[in-house]
Amino acid sequence: MGNYLNPDNIGFQYALNSEIYVDKSSLIALTNSVVRTLQKYVCVSRPRRFGKTMAANMLTAYYSRGCDSRDMFAPLIISSDDSFEKHLNKYNVIHINMIDFLNNGDSIAENLDYLSRSLIYQIKNENEEADCFDQDDLVTVLGDVFAETGKQFIFIIDEWDCVLRIKKYSADDQNEYLNFLRNLLKDKSYVALAYMTGILPIKKNGFNSSLNMFSEISMISAGRYAEFTGITDDEVRALCKEYSTSFEDIKRLYKGYSVKGISIYNPLSVIECLRNNKFSNYWTSTETYEALKVYVQADFDGLHDKVTRMIAGEKIEVNTAKFQNDMTTFASADDILTLLVHLGYLTFEAFGKNALGRGLVWIPNAEVQQEFINCIEDKGWEPVMKAIRASDNLIQDIIDGEADKVAKGVEICHEDNTSILQYNNENSLSCVISLAFYSARKYYKIIRELPAGKGFADIVLLPYQKSDKPAMVIELKHDKSADTAIRQIKEKRYTGALAGYTDEIILVGISYDNGKGHSCIIEKVRL
Repeated sequence: MGNYLNPDNIGFQYALNSEIYVDKSSLIALTNSVVRTLQKYVCVSRPRRFGKTMAANMLTAYYSRGCDSRDMFAPLIISSDDSFEKHLNKYNVIHINMIDFLNNGDSIAENLDYLSRSLIYQIKNENEEADCFDQDDLVTVLGDVFAETGKQFIFIIDEWDCVLRIKKYSADDQNEYLNFLRNLLKDKSYVALAYMTGILPIKKNGFNSSLNMFSEISMISAGRYAEFTGITDDEVRALCKEYSTSFEDIKRLYKGYSVKGISIYNPLSVIECLRNNKFSNYWTSTETYEALKVYVQADFDGLHDKVTRMIAGEKIEVNTAKFQNDMTTFASADDILTLLVHLGYLTFEAFGKNALGRGLVWIPNAEVQQEFINCIEDKGWEPVMKAIRASDNLIQDIIDGEADKVAKGVEICHEDNTSILQYNNENSLSCVISLAFYSARKYYKIIRELPAGKGFADIVLLPYQKSDKPAMVIELKHDKSADTAIRQIKEKRYTGALAGYTDEIILVGISYDNGKGHSCIIEKVRL
């Protein structure tokens, strides 16, 4: 049995001892602001390996009476905050990782019974003189110890949702677990702060929750906690400078999560890339792609279309409000996409403050993009994979000025994917182009609807700094000639936005005519 009451600071010390430690101690100022207030219930959910346990260990080291952490925190940002001294090592802290209790019994009732008995045992050992009315009831013991000592408890519960994610108990068992937490924490005078971490937000019972006293901090609604969700631009720039690593390459591979308008990087991948001096798929390699495949292959109307469009680089509208915050209750493609946001495979941006769960989702970066490709290589996605595999040749055909080959390649891609995508409009053609030029992502940043000159260029390919490829402007037309597309690029001066990238810019006009098929014109210009 581990030490769950007033543990020492060794967990956080390991983080400080690591080769790379990013100082996120300002989080403590936020939790200090809600200690012993009506807002003292905080549930933080974000993907695996995004620093949840490190944060839980940090809070434990700061608040626990079992630690003397002043010297540990002295070099960190929090030490200069006005609230630092007020709460430092002042509380009884109960730090639980719920995974520790999953295998102690064959039912949720047995799991919770073991948890309760473990906590009671430790609380009584540390408070031998406390007179408890019912020594076998956890809530009573906590209340009586607080009444006698005057010292409140801070609960730090890591992996709170593992009961829902790993065991996947029945609905009745889940409700029993949620009610246990509610009875333990809600409206209890002995609670100074309850801080829970997990991957999923609070489980809903219909449209409500047994734990509705918690403020939910998630990848969809992070609020003031947004900067603590991952590593920020400034933090990554500083690390890249220290390790003499390309910031642009790090950004392309690991950035892309949007949390309340703040761009966040995957912490695990950035740190491992810098430590190993090697670019690789670190985060996705910690879990088999089968985990993503199960959800991407789900049989919901429109899901394959949406996944295809996201692989092509599009952002997809989604309604996250109906998601029941578990991994089994799905009623629509939106539920699947919402889960993928919480798991870290997609990122989300709300339409506005009053969007009520509506917004856009997309694949955040190149590392995760590859994971989607891995999980669609099997049956049902052959046309998409065919287009992706052919994309290396197509981008070279443009550079070589092979307009007929480009037109034919786009036509094949378009026809192969008609079962998934709407056919006769420029948005569909734009998605097809993005699929057909998929491999260009290795050399280019692909931008849709780039403001340029007197309008918006349909697709612009901006070469990365280390690339020797020419910049490209691609204009798409339906039922108009490819020559019309080229004229528009010139008349609206789209090339002006590309000054400074390369001396040579390739103009590409691609059209689809219902009767004549696809055509292409390629011109090379110099600025």
